[in-house]
Amino acid sequence: MKEISPQMQNQIAQYQQLQQQLQVLASQRMQLEAKAREIGGSLQELAKIGPEAVVYKSIGTLLVRADDHESVKKELEEHKETVSIRVRAIQKQETSLGERFEQLQQRISEALGVGSEGEGKES
Repeated sequence: MKEISPQMQNQIAQYQQLQQQLQVLASQRMQLEAKAREIGGSLQELAKIGPEAVVYKSIGTLLVRADDHESVKKELEEHKETVSIRVRAIQKQETSLGERFEQLQQRISEALGVGSEGEGKES
């Protein structure tokens, strides 16, 4: 078995770090997507009720009565847009890191002799 050079060890460490970053980004994206769905559901429910219905909004750990349904709707729509922008930013990061991850994976595989050339060979 070949000894792994310090440069290769560094690339493997970078590979592992990229993998962890991708996992963190995926987790953040899923949480934000769930938040966007939750806000969308709240907007749908708000649209179903009449103007006479009592609505409360969360401010920190408090629920406060909101007399103006339109202002609550506007706040929810703005929050949903902010969350959507964050999701798109994370998706761009994921794409960029994913490309770097695949390139590094290819270089490591080639350097270690693993891949299409090495398939079917036994050491």
